[in-house]
Formats: sequence, C-alpha cells, structure tokens
Amino acid sequence: MENPKITKHPHRIAEPRMMKKKRMKVESLTSLNNLDDGCLMHILSFLSPIPDRYNTALVCHRWRYLACHPRLWLRVDPLVKDLSLPGVFHSIESAVSAARPGDTILIGPGGNHHVSNIQINKPICLIGGGEIPDETTLVCSRGSDSALELLSTCKLANLTVKAELGCCLLHRSGRLTIDGCVLQCETNPLDHLSCPIVSTAGGDEDNLSPVEVKETVVEKVKGNSVTVLQTRIEGGAKAVATSGDLVLQRVRVMYSKAYLYFWFDVDHE
Repeated sequence: MENPKITKHPHRIAEPRMMKKKRMKVESLTSLNNLDDGCLMHILSFLSPIPDRYNTALVCHRWRYLACHPRLWLRVDPLVKDLSLPGVFHSIESAVSAARPGDTILIGPGGNHHVSNIQINKPICLIGGGEIPDETTLVCSRGSDSALELLSTCKLANLTVKAELGCCLLHRSGRLTIDGCVLQCETNPLDHLSCPIVSTAGGDEDNLSPVEVKETVVEKVKGNSVTVLQTRIEGGAKAVATSGDLVLQRVRVMYSKAYLYFWFDVDHE
C-alpha cells in the first residue's frame, strides 16, 4: 500500500506590526515629483531667484526645465539672434516693458548694457547673471537724470550701475532693495552734481503726472524705503541724497583691501 505524500509548506514569517505600519505610511506619502508641472512651477516661484531657484535646476532634467522656464525668468541677452525664443530680449527696457508684476529679469553678463531713465512701475527683480557684480554692467550716459527710475517695490542684485553724470538710481516710491551691487558715479569736475542714490519718496507727489500718482497709491500705503546690503558705492558727492520724507539710518561700513562695502536703510524716522 502506497503511503500518501506529505507536502511541506514553508513557514510564513508574520510581518511585525510596526514594520507593516511603516510600510503603509511610506506608501501613502506623495512624492514632490508626483505634482504636475504647473503646481511644481508655482512652488519654485516662491524661492529666491539666486541662489535657491537657480540651484534647483541641478536636481534633474525636469526641474531644470521648470526652474529655467520663461514664466519664472525673463532674460536680457544682446548677443542672442533668435528673438522668437520666449522670454528673451535684447535690451533691459524691452524686458521691463514686457515683465509682469513679480517677474525676475536675468541680465546676461559681459559687455555694457546702456540704460537711460528707464521707469519701473511694477514690482520686479533685476539680477545680474555673472558670478560677480562687475560682470554685468549698466551704463547711464551723460545727459540722463538716472539709469533706473523706480516707482514700485523692486530688488536689484549682483549688478554694477555706472552713471557719468546724474544718479545711478532714482527712487520715487516703493520699497527698493539693493543687494550685492556696485554703484559708481564717474569722477569729474562736476562730481558734486552726481549721487549714486537719490530718493524723493514722500515729497515729490506734486512733480508726478496723474498716471504716476495713481500707480504709486498702493506703494505709499505700504510705505517707502531703500535697503542697501553689502554694496560698493563709489564717487559722487555723497552716497544718498533725499528730498522727501526719508532719512539715512542704521549705517554700517566694512573695509576691505580695495573697497568699502555699505549696509544702510533710508526710511522714515
């Protein structure tokens, strides 16, 4: 009589309860890469353009595409030939004109960008694309009142602004932040007429046109100020000239071998 065969089943090891809960928790998490492009791009827009948003381009090909998307950056490059590329402009003036509130304009390094009385009446950020401010230079020729005239909250970073006569930056209203820049007024016999920063905020309403006054109503409610961070200021009669309600405050200066770096605020008393 043939004995029945007994099939041996391997013993199943029960999964520990803690490990099971941990595995379920990991599976329930949503990766950042599961978000669609529009949502991820919106998150990246909250990052500081340089260095945070710039560094996210190193994560992967997808993040590089999103971090460098024209929706987040506008580029100024006089050497580019194909102007059909989205978000690329030959001049700073055309980029500022096309920018929307909150946009960041990356100005290409190398050579000089000629600017003259460019009015900025929307909140934007202008950043030099070089490793140091001296690689991205904005030049304001003689005969212009200023290189940039600012009527809204703006930020300038990693830029060199040169003025032959007049001022580098004319602050009308809004909160202006100057971070890691170089402001230079050319040395000449009329040096006493030059000033790197001129602020007329709070005292020039009568000199503005009705359109400019209307555009600055919101900024006046929020307040006007100028904040300078780690910036070289060279030439001119003095670093800041004010003719409105703002005064120079909280000045700090750092001496290096070749330059002076300034930190200060121009704000209400």
